[in-house]
Amino acid sequence: MRRQLFILCFVADIAMAQQRPGLFFREDFKETPAETPVTQEHLTNNDLVMTLYGPGKDSIRKSHHDKPADDPYYIWSGVCQGNWAVAIKHRTKYVDLSRQGKISWRSKQSGYRQLHVILKLADGTWLVSQPLDPESGDWRVREFNISDMKWMGLNIESVIETKPVVNADLTKVEEIGWTDLMRGGRSPASSRLDWIEVSGFPVGK
Repeated sequence: MRRQLFILCFVADIAMAQQRPGLFFREDFKETPAETPVTQEHLTNNDLVMTLYGPGKDSIRKSHHDKPADDPYYIWSGVCQGNWAVAIKHRTKYVDLSRQGKISWRSKQSGYRQLHVILKLADGTWLVSQPLDPESGDWRVREFNISDMKWMGLNIESVIETKPVVNADLTKVEEIGWTDLMRGGRSPASSRLDWIEVSGFPVGK
């Protein structure tokens, strides 16, 4: 009897593990000289496409400092002259984030900047998260449980939030990205992102 119970629990654990999503993509970005304009060529994963949005999109940069020695090569908003956003999509797949989906990244914000997750759904709807990653004195890794998040609509042309969205359908997400909904203010007032990782179930287009 005890052996049967053990086997049942073991099978249940395997079933639960199989229900959890795997890694959909991770992007670390290539190492480039400081203040280089961000382009598609900076992606390390050939299956991904990056798009820049908003009035400040042409000023989004890759940056880096020689000191400290472990300073990463990060995407930086410091010279953006208007609101901006960065989003990444898979060339051939949507991702289902509705079932234990997660987004993780390493970032550092300054000057009241707070980094938000943004999503583009299969029907063209854009969302921006209310949970966010606030100012920090050093690099920090954050993990977001998508099921815990609340959303507002996002006007992707202006990169300005609109109104609350409830019961968003996250079963087919096309693009995943980030913004702080503000213009840049050089190093004292900007957002920095080192890498991003998305876990979810792939869905064919």
